[in-house]
Amino acid sequence: MSVLSNFGSFKQFLSERVDQAKTMGMTEETIANLAYEIGSFLDEKVDPKNEQERVLKELWDAGDESEKKTIANLMVKLVGHS
Repeated sequence: MSVLSNFGSFKQFLSERVDQAKTMGMTEETIANLAYEIGSFLDEKVDPKNEQERVLKELWDAGDESEKKTIANLMVKLVGHS
């Protein structure tokens, strides 16, 4: 089963990667920049597997660069509170 097939699994996976990055000493800004790059990759290369991912893709596609960075930041914050 792909980590992307279930939104809960995706959030857990992202949370673990954020925790790992913090443990490695990455700054919040670096983590946010990586989240933006990952979001761009997912937008271009991966078809959403569920409703939540479809909504995120639609929001991503509607946003400009600044708004996409905001979405990436919010995703990092979301999994940080999980």
